[in-house]
Amino acid sequence: MRILVQKFGGTSVANLECMKQVRAKVLAARERGYKVVVVLSAMSGETNRLLALADEWSSEPDPAETDALVVTGEQVSIALFSMLLKDSGIKARSFLGFQIPIVTSDAFGSARILSIDDSRLRAELETHDVLVVAGFQGCTADGRLTTLGRGGSDTSAVALAAALGSVECEIYTDVDGVYTTDPNLCSTARKLDRITYDEMLEMASMGAKVLQIRSVEFAKKYNVPVHVRSTFTDTTGTLVTQEDSSMEAVLVSGIAYDKDQARITLRSVPDRPGVAAAIFVPLSTNGVVVDMIVQNPSREGVTDMTFTVPRKDLKKTLTLMEGIREETEALEVLHDVSVAKVSAIGVGMRNHSGVAAKAFAALRKENINILMISTSEIKITCLIEEKYTELAVRVLHDAFGLSSNTEH
Repeated sequence: MRILVQKFGGTSVANLECMKQVRAKVLAARERGYKVVVVLSAMSGETNRLLALADEWSSEPDPAETDALVVTGEQVSIALFSMLLKDSGIKARSFLGFQIPIVTSDAFGSARILSIDDSRLRAELETHDVLVVAGFQGCTADGRLTTLGRGGSDTSAVALAAALGSVECEIYTDVDGVYTTDPNLCSTARKLDRITYDEMLEMASMGAKVLQIRSVEFAKKYNVPVHVRSTFTDTTGTLVTQEDSSMEAVLVSGIAYDKDQARITLRSVPDRPGVAAAIFVPLSTNGVVVDMIVQNPSREGVTDMTFTVPRKDLKKTLTLMEGIREETEALEVLHDVSVAKVSAIGVGMRNHSGVAAKAFAALRKENINILMISTSEIKITCLIEEKYTELAVRVLHDAFGLSSNTEH
């Protein structure tokens, strides 16, 4: 049995005309000899509408009941689409997450998939051409409904592909693939034919909205080939896959950016053992994700500690930092929200030198000051003033020869 998993997001199922285009993709896969597992999101805007209802009914909506509410969005999508398929003579049926079941943790609103019973799916595929599965949802071991967080339908699709034996997974969206950078910022951005799991993970962590980061983690762990394509065209998209020698030959594959950043500085903190733990353990305990960290050289027994957090966590972080300031006897806490991160990403960095120097020289040429720097094996990230974000992206994109008008 040849099985293909296809996932379609909210804009792809927004109305009847969109769903007819989705049906065409599914029928084309059937004609190629596949049994198809289709994973659908709620119709565009529906999840936000349901969350607004929760806020209207309750000042502090219960997380478990909120999940029970929002999963109804996908239920509408899969039922309507199954009707559409049956009218075309396709043997189809719909499945909610708990009917398979997709078992998750009990972290309502951001649950993690623990297991999927693929035997039910395989049995149903013996008698059906297409199974239409609700994305974004699952259930706890004791039967409570859960959701996987925004973009969770991507994770549902890749997890189902993994459970069915690392079959190919097509992610259909309103863009036609993964680009070297955001085409809205850089008109010469070029669509990539292939990108490695590691590069896609870095792009997703920097805020690229093409794939949810947890879906890429799943794909890498279980070696699921993921093809990112457009619902509304027939063009070939981008394959997210394992790296090979030809991919390593490319120095930088993409430029990413993230404006959802805030910079925090704890000034004149005593430079003694245990201070870093006193600062960062409480932040971790309270769920604040810290990214870039810089500790200045000690002067007269004190130092400055600077780090970045997502802007949504700024208020919580400042509240925690005031207590930490008193505990560590630091002078003051400063913060700045007018910052952004820009990154050069590529597996080729592992085998080539000079990437950082080229990036820094390109930014210097445009008088863009670098506030902080962090590196990983395949990424160099600079924190800059937010007002220079678009310029920095274009400058780095050109510096590494990524433009569509560059010979490759």
